[in-house]
Amino acid sequence: MSRESQTALPGKPDQPELPGKLPDHLRAELIAFRRDLHMHPELGHQEVRTTAAIKARLEQAGLRPRVLKSGTGLICDVGTRDGGRPMLALRADIDALPIPDAKVHVEYRSTIPDRAHACGHDVHTSVVLGAGLVLAELDRQGLLPNPVRLLFQPAEEVLPGGASDAIESGVLDGVGKIIAVHCDPRVDSGRIGLRAGPITSACDRLEVTLAGPGGHTARPHLTTDLVTAAARVAVDVPAVLARRLDARSGMSVTWGRIESGHACNVIPMHAELSGTVRCLDINAWHEAPDQIHAAIDEIATLHGAKSEITYVRGVPPVVNDPVVTELLRESMAARLGAESIEDTEQSLGGEDFSWYLEDVPGAMARLGVRKPGDTTKKDLHRGDFDVDESAIGVGVEFFTAAALLDGRVEARFDAHRGRSAG
Repeated sequence: MSRESQTALPGKPDQPELPGKLPDHLRAELIAFRRDLHMHPELGHQEVRTTAAIKARLEQAGLRPRVLKSGTGLICDVGTRDGGRPMLALRADIDALPIPDAKVHVEYRSTIPDRAHACGHDVHTSVVLGAGLVLAELDRQGLLPNPVRLLFQPAEEVLPGGASDAIESGVLDGVGKIIAVHCDPRVDSGRIGLRAGPITSACDRLEVTLAGPGGHTARPHLTTDLVTAAARVAVDVPAVLARRLDARSGMSVTWGRIESGHACNVIPMHAELSGTVRCLDINAWHEAPDQIHAAIDEIATLHGAKSEITYVRGVPPVVNDPVVTELLRESMAARLGAESIEDTEQSLGGEDFSWYLEDVPGAMARLGVRKPGDTTKKDLHRGDFDVDESAIGVGVEFFTAAALLDGRVEARFDAHRGRSAG
């Protein structure tokens, strides 16, 4: 039995069909909205146009969005808090990546050079916007049991992530739990992936500068051979860590840039390396800076180089709360049936959604965006990334179901826990 299956509650009553289906006209509008965002991607902390577009559509629906103190991103509450019950927050990230859009056969290709929505944040944004519009209509009909907060967060791709700034600005005030989706090109549209417990890894940034006197390539014995030193750091640091940390921690140091020298016959005086540190285990994540500093210093010293290390804390792992994960499971089952849910593994990707979970319980689901029947291997953060846009409607109805079922699952879980304790 999987970990996710073990969290299922006994005696779940059959649910009647939920309201909150996405009407066809709004489905088409959200696809158009996503395509507009895709054509105009904006980097973290620069999402001015994106923020304005979201704000305008929410105001058109009679809602009152509030732009965050940072100037980009916003929150918007749907419904009225009558009993002071904490709200459910639906979170979307709104920023793009600094890479070119490599798609050539779609009309919504990015119009901004070297900028692309290559991680699906335009889809996440459209899903939360659509859920907000549907929930606002349900609220007008008296069918929304509890208020919901829409959270459109900037700068997810900028370590340590815009979530920290959003939290400091008060986006979690009055929030009792938070949910999100992330596009997954390995999962078919119409399906989601769920996992209770850790679903992503910690992710930090590492910058290393090596220095030495340099010299002529004819006499490397009279120099500090920084090219060799940099190569040894790149190769040996991961190997050293593999023997100093528990292999189950999933520690991974991967270099994305190595730079040194300008001429083939000159040993340079400087070398630079930069990369990421990823870790599946939160305890090993806390140990990582000291262990990595020690390993780099030892290898650099062995080759006569001086090292300067900049270690930038990024994000801890996203750890899905079991009760909120059960809410997501029941919400998807209510919409598309239990067969639309699949178990998913913990990935080495980082997500600043984890910072919200330091304060309130929550869970993230993997939203399938692969066209059913497509066997092409695809991944995130690639210039040719694209989605099956029917996933937007799936995400909207998934989130509206969660808003409608919120409270029922928790109450049943508490009752079951009380019976077990008795």
